[in-house]
Amino acid sequence: VNLLRQRRDFKVVEERDYINNTKESGYRSYHVIIQYPIETLDGQRSILAEIQIRTLAMNFWATIEHTLRYKYDGDYPPEIQKRLENAAEAAFSLDEEMSEIKDEIQEAQRYYSKKRAKKHNQE
Repeated sequence: VNLLRQRRDFKVVEERDYINNTKESGYRSYHVIIQYPIETLDGQRSILAEIQIRTLAMNFWATIEHTLRYKYDGDYPPEIQKRLENAAEAAFSLDEEMSEIKDEIQEAQRYYSKKRAKKHNQE
């Protein structure tokens, strides 16, 4: 998000933090509304666009939820709503676990790279 804020070719006009302010459905994401200049036959004008930042797991969940929303016309049966909430929590937990695993792998790679470099320098 900081990279988006630093850009000069568009202006961030609104941010919606659904990660720290999880939606009732369990949805977690970060939405950024930008104002972006475009060239038209009538000259330059600005349009609004939304950038949604979310993990692969939450994107999968959101795709399924979106399909179900249309199927049930936005009015889920209580058991479907509960299952969606549970699935969103499971997706969040999976994201957290995978991030920790990735961090551990990167730390191990740094450790062994330093160890190899030290061994190589001693030879």
